[in-house]
Amino acid sequence: MAAAMCATAACAPSGAGGGEEDGPSLSLVGFAVPKAGNNAVQQAFAQTDEGAGVTWQESYGASGDQSRAVASGLDADYVHFSVTPDVTRLVDAGLVDESWDDGPNKGIVTDSVVVLVVREGNPKNIRGWEDLARDDIGIVTPNPGSSGAARWNILGAWQHVIGKGGTEAEAEQFLASVLANVEAFPGSGRDATQAFQSGTGDVLISYENEAILARQNGEPIEYVVPRDTLLIENPAAVLKDADPAAEAFLDFVLTPEGQAAYVAKGFRPLRTVEGVEVGEVEGAMDPTAPFPEVEKLFTIDDDLGGWEHVNSTFFDESEGIITRLQASAGLQS
Repeated sequence: MAAAMCATAACAPSGAGGGEEDGPSLSLVGFAVPKAGNNAVQQAFAQTDEGAGVTWQESYGASGDQSRAVASGLDADYVHFSVTPDVTRLVDAGLVDESWDDGPNKGIVTDSVVVLVVREGNPKNIRGWEDLARDDIGIVTPNPGSSGAARWNILGAWQHVIGKGGTEAEAEQFLASVLANVEAFPGSGRDATQAFQSGTGDVLISYENEAILARQNGEPIEYVVPRDTLLIENPAAVLKDADPAAEAFLDFVLTPEGQAAYVAKGFRPLRTVEGVEVGEVEGAMDPTAPFPEVEKLFTIDDDLGGWEHVNSTFFDESEGIITRLQASAGLQS
């Protein structure tokens, strides 16, 4: 399993550790979206006493696939996934300590929000969630069966209806209209971005940081932050048998310096870490004010009942609301 996953999930050594290669080699397994951010933090960590000489072996792919691979034996010291259940799977497997999310950050290391990525100039005049149900819109979004990013995306659309007082039946009807417009349903958030960049669709439902990174890389895109959207909270954990340097890295991630490295790649700073210098962020729609305030910022815990409820209600393999709507739309699970 480990060898196969490395072959398909860009498993490769990283030089992000910097310095002399006389320290420990750490294995990071993560979902595809935060690679650039992780590499930036690794470079900053290398300038500390704890990080000097540390080198990295990395494997990136769809969050659910990566989590299942680690549970099946893929080597990892540190995991960074899209959704909390992908870490709790490793707790259940005895690989991560039950106390992994006891801190004030509750195991979360990166924050973002769900945004709508559009073509340069926004030719279809997409301004918010309602536009995704229009007859003239083609959508790209990843598959929630494999991608944690997809779960955030689709839940943002659902909560848009519920948050303004709509019924569950109305939310289902809206989601059915959105899913009927899906033109590409890739396996991961990064694959979805690449499909959109290749010319598929009119709008990509994505992470704000993913859109900013694409713009940093010169992609001719824009993005819209809806007036109401979902806060994306990505967890990370150190495995029980990891080298102690992995715990030192996690500690560094939660410092203002660690968060600032993520901010430079488009992530919003954690609300639990004080003193993070944001400054200008290249690639943001307004680099001088890169993270606009959201009128209604929903969260999984406060507005959707937590991940256990979300997974059983929306993503159960036989009875989940999203699973059923996907099948009706002819989209693979």
